[in-house]
Amino acid sequence: MRRSELVRLLERVPPFAAPRAELEQVVTPSEAAATLLATADRWDGLGGRSVLDLGCGTGRLAIGAAALGAGPVRGIDIDPSAVALARAAARAANVRVAFDVGDVTAATSTAQLVVMNPPFGAQTRHADRAFWETAYARATRGIYAFALGDSRSFIARGAVARSAQVLEVEPVPWALPRTFPHHARRRVAIDVDLWAIRTEAER
Repeated sequence: MRRSELVRLLERVPPFAAPRAELEQVVTPSEAAATLLATADRWDGLGGRSVLDLGCGTGRLAIGAAALGAGPVRGIDIDPSAVALARAAARAANVRVAFDVGDVTAATSTAQLVVMNPPFGAQTRHADRAFWETAYARATRGIYAFALGDSRSFIARGAVARSAQVLEVEPVPWALPRTFPHHARRRVAIDVDLWAIRTEAER
């Protein structure tokens, strides 16, 4: 699948119907999502890889992974309405993804690759930490994730503590649209990195 086709597919995945600020429910930009998936494909080859999308929202990363040949693909999110949208979007995209409702810390399945766009901590400080802990617990091969630029030292320390290898850290363009009532500007550019990490188990 060409990148332009993947971006168009991702853009068809709907946004949150009623985004909740406390959950930091903002849409992952389709271009950024395509970059994450291309990075995972370059390092690990998505075809036939099992993938777990933590905090999947409406399913953009999980659906894109399935469209690129990953499988089985599973997503988990705490918001039932987001999961309902994700399931409908997967059907519309004609891809097979299993979506579960639940806190990411309740995820019990492992996958070769974990993908995620966790909360950046704008509403609750350190909201991303449970996601990273779960990612290391559930990924047998690699983690591909977004994080704020000012989280670099925290994420790097976490990789060292787990004997994981940072394969790549790449700044990605990220324009946050006005989503919540407290957002004053129509669009704000934020400093976001894409992390590619090889976990210890299959290195």
